[in-house]
Amino acid sequence: QVPLVESGGGSVQAGESLRLSCVAAGRTINTYRMGWFRQAPGQEREFVAAINWTGDKTYYADSVKGRFIISRFNVVYLQMNSLRPEDTAVYYCAADSRDGNPDTMQTVNSWNLWGQGTQVTVSS
Repeated sequence: QVPLVESGGGSVQAGESLRLSCVAAGRTINTYRMGWFRQAPGQEREFVAAINWTGDKTYYADSVKGRFIISRFNVVYLQMNSLRPEDTAVYYCAADSRDGNPDTMQTVNSWNLWGQGTQVTVSS
């Protein structure tokens, strides 16, 4: 069973918005830090955004800062505004029960639960 399930991906035009959602399957993630990563074809998986388990600290990649917003309330959301063609990728939700810091939040190997991903395509 996949521990995390993403939804909300799709195809949009540049400048439009999408909201991704992530829910846990069969477990409680209220005390887990949560994150979003993305992977474009031929590229490595990269950090997008993260939020601590209390929800009062958020972290963003420079490429999405000011456009994307991560939030959580049972469900973890990634609100993506002003989308650009370079945002096209498969977006993955991640979770981990350990405390994180600004460095570990951005490191793929510091997350131990993953979803299967949802495709986001932005056309110009």
